[in-house]
Amino acid sequence: MSEPVHVVVVDDHQILRDGLVALLGAIDGIAVTGTAGDGRDAIHVVDADPPDVVVMDIQMPVLDGIEATRHITGRHDDVRVLMLTMNEDDDTILSALRAGASGYLLKGADAAEVHRAILATAGGGMVFGASIAGRVAGLFAGRTRHRPEHPFPDLSERERAVLDLLAAGRSNDAIAAELFVSNKTVRNAVSSIYAKLHAADRAEAIIRAREAGLGRDR
Repeated sequence: MSEPVHVVVVDDHQILRDGLVALLGAIDGIAVTGTAGDGRDAIHVVDADPPDVVVMDIQMPVLDGIEATRHITGRHDDVRVLMLTMNEDDDTILSALRAGASGYLLKGADAAEVHRAILATAGGGMVFGASIAGRVAGLFAGRTRHRPEHPFPDLSERERAVLDLLAAGRSNDAIAAELFVSNKTVRNAVSSIYAKLHAADRAEAIIRAREAGLGRDR
């Protein structure tokens, strides 16, 4: 039997938090290993026992979910963050992606959709709710309108391989293992990819790569 997906639930409304914990606790293959009521506590909980996925609200006291996500993804390569929020403003979605979120759902999502999203993000995918997915690509449309027929010709062969794995949702550690190179080599390649693609961060690089068809067959 495979290991369950370990999940931390973060929401400042205790009733909603407790309800989500109860919902997830009833699903085979998911184990809730921690909870938090604000972004600061979420960072402490994740640091103490890193889960596979953090289900994160955005509007919270002390430290909001976007800043908490930035801290968590910056410290833990293998921890994925799935936003679960009422906020569907484009700027907020973009900020969440740039902070390192791997998914974005609205709180109206049903239990089955939340379950699927947790499993997908734990597996390295990027997941968006139905009302969000169609808008995500448009957030970067101005940067990708004039792509060449063969995308990213300035990248070296190794950088293209790294970008393909980034687009498939791999962490730096996983990329290093798959390409049989050091973590430092991967970090250097990722930095070079950002510069050559004029990408602000990992989320933008991944979205551009997936629009170009990379990462989809893995």
